[in-house]
Amino acid sequence: MNADPEVREHLGDLLTREQSDASVSRFQADFDQRGYGWWAVEVQATGEFIGFAGLDDVDDDMPFTGVEIGWRLARSAWGQGYATEGALTVLAHGFGALELPEILAVTTATNLRSQAVMRRIGMTRNPADDFDDPTEPEGALRPNVLYRISRSART
Repeated sequence: MNADPEVREHLGDLLTREQSDASVSRFQADFDQRGYGWWAVEVQATGEFIGFAGLDDVDDDMPFTGVEIGWRLARSAWGQGYATEGALTVLAHGFGALELPEILAVTTATNLRSQAVMRRIGMTRNPADDFDDPTEPEGALRPNVLYRISRSART
């Protein structure tokens, strides 16, 4: 999945198998430390791994703080509702079990598919919150949009 140029289009460079495995190890360590993180997403009927969804702390170098929701799916799983279903499950966990007051979502300005998921799960965008990702060089990955949803908006 991390070696697929279409999956990585809005994320940056392709990852080698070793880099992808290392990121999974970091995901597990973060989950063990914080009690939240990334969950594997599987097709219920077959158990096939198709990606992941979950929560992560916003990186320190971003111009805002909070907890961010995210998802990444294999291309074969696109357009079947898995991202929305997974994101709704993650929101329910974040606002329920974790009692987070707000959850954020970030993507590149050109990632219209993820922005559509953000809107479907009830998130809203204020264009004044959009920003240039300070970790990215000039180019298509630098302009980003920020979506938000509060716990009170979900109840």
